[in-house]
Amino acid sequence: MAAVLAVPLILGACSGGQPTSSTDASPPTPTGDRRAAEALASAATGAGAVVHLQALQDIAARNGGNRATGTAGYEQSVDYVADTLRRVGFDVQTPTVPLSAGAESGDAQEGEGSATSGTTRNVIAQTRSGRTDEVVLSGAHLDSVPAGPGIGDDGSGVAAQLEVAVKMGADAPITNAVRFVFFGAEEDGLLGSQAYVRGLSPDGRRDIAVMLNSDGLAAPNGGYFVYDGDGSDGSNTETAAPGSQAIERLLHDRLASQGVQPRGTGFVDDSDYGPFVAAGIPAGGVFSGDSGTKTAEQARLWGGQPGVPFQPCYHRACDDINNINRPMFDRMVNTLAYGVGAFAVDLNGLPPRNQRSGR
Repeated sequence: MAAVLAVPLILGACSGGQPTSSTDASPPTPTGDRRAAEALASAATGAGAVVHLQALQDIAARNGGNRATGTAGYEQSVDYVADTLRRVGFDVQTPTVPLSAGAESGDAQEGEGSATSGTTRNVIAQTRSGRTDEVVLSGAHLDSVPAGPGIGDDGSGVAAQLEVAVKMGADAPITNAVRFVFFGAEEDGLLGSQAYVRGLSPDGRRDIAVMLNSDGLAAPNGGYFVYDGDGSDGSNTETAAPGSQAIERLLHDRLASQGVQPRGTGFVDDSDYGPFVAAGIPAGGVFSGDSGTKTAEQARLWGGQPGVPFQPCYHRACDDINNINRPMFDRMVNTLAYGVGAFAVDLNGLPPRNQRSGR
């Protein structure tokens, strides 16, 4: 399938970021050629992503109702994602992740998965075009919990990211390389993303200019949340790296342009952004909510039922293909595509490579 991101670009003119203060009230956002971002956001659609959601649902149905780490359902999910990417020209790796690595390193988080030993796999694909020392990394977790198929959590993030990758293509005319990573064992304590970040050298960490996390994008009673890159909401338990405020602003503005009013959500080390934040890599993303309860104010903003969880089927068997908020999913796919496309061309607002900590 041919890539759609084929608009004329002035490559190299905006390849480096500018340093920003984490206290800037209105941080700069990418201001270069936006045609690539608009083209990708137009091409990558919720309808296209639903095809991948259905494929993940079918995999779960063939494998006891789930796609949890260590199961045939998870392995078939890996193969589906890898095969889909290869068909559009990506070189794909599926590196093995030891499930005991997090516990041995002291990094493991409490999870709801079932795996306690053995290995799992991540899926990694990167564009052949763009600077490899200025990488835009888009991440989502591929596993479900044992209790259900995980179509909202996190089939929605996987499908959105896969749709963006397919429509971008492996040879897109971009300034900065885009790396798509589908993490294993998130539900077992962020093990796939921890192993990935731990395996990077200091230079490899500095090469990542931005990490965009997609986890739970279509909750039936959901909201429009953007991770709090500037710390202004006071709910972060982790300090986001400088530049994260520019990510927040860009994603916030894109959602607002689609007629919704986004609100912040904290970095609290509960998804795959966590290891990147800990490593000093600028991070952000969009989120629709999970087990938290929608407030009356949020119901006025976004509709839905106050006093009810954003995701009533969170980590349950009913988190299936019928558990997707389609209008919300359409907007979230559009926002992710726009963010990937914008940062792939212009990193203004993000620290230049020599000012990234790589810790």
